[in-house]
Amino acid sequence: MLSAKSLFQEILGNDDSFRLFCSIAATGESQGGWENARIAALVPATQRALAPKVARHGADEDKHGRIFEALLRKRGLTPAEVPDDADYTMILEGLGIGLAHEKLRREQHLTERDVLTYLAHSRVTEQRASEEMAMLKDLFGADPELGRAVRMICRDEEDHLAYCHEELLRLAAEGHGRLIRTLLRESARAEIRVYRNVSLAVMARMGTILGWSRLRGGLLALGIHGRYVYERLGGWRRLTRLRMPERRDALGGAPAVAPEYAPDAAAEPGVA
Repeated sequence: MLSAKSLFQEILGNDDSFRLFCSIAATGESQGGWENARIAALVPATQRALAPKVARHGADEDKHGRIFEALLRKRGLTPAEVPDDADYTMILEGLGIGLAHEKLRREQHLTERDVLTYLAHSRVTEQRASEEMAMLKDLFGADPELGRAVRMICRDEEDHLAYCHEELLRLAAEGHGRLIRTLLRESARAEIRVYRNVSLAVMARMGTILGWSRLRGGLLALGIHGRYVYERLGGWRRLTRLRMPERRDALGGAPAVAPEYAPDAAAEPGVA
């Protein structure tokens, strides 16, 4: 039976597929931590009040990367190399979605448009992350090995999404609504293609590791293509809608700390 729970139980139950799963997640989260840290350092003077929230966002992402690395260490595993076609963050960056790393490496302040680009990109990708972590929390929130990590990351992703909604609505009210709509649509339409392609690449590798039959692999690929068709025909719009979140100023406080996931001596340092 190809249920989401049975699929993830199989992936997480095998050391090699678990290693790839956690490595892909850790790489993406760590990359997001670096990007947000650089953006926080470079925000323009007109948006300096945003800098602590961007920095908090980055700290959370970096924490998530350490959590996935800790899960690997707990099983005595080392991180695997992430294949280029499975690197969601870098593929989006290569397509010009979000802020280019070349720009973030400079010691030059960003523009207000750059801030809008960053927030629109984050709103789209945080929606995806929030949905995926909510699914994993439903499936494994009570799991003794994964439960606490999944619950913590899920809560953080909900906060990140709330922060993006609130800041984009604030900027829309300041007169940037038309540009925000354009940036959200561009990001969402690119993201759904990248998500499909990365999902196909990851599932193909999982199938090789776990010895899936051609029939099973084909059915999973068909499901991924079916989701893309749904998103291409209109499902992408959920990635672009803005609404004021119930929890305001979600990134205004101190970040949550999980002592058991702290690095140890073995760890490497109205818009529609």
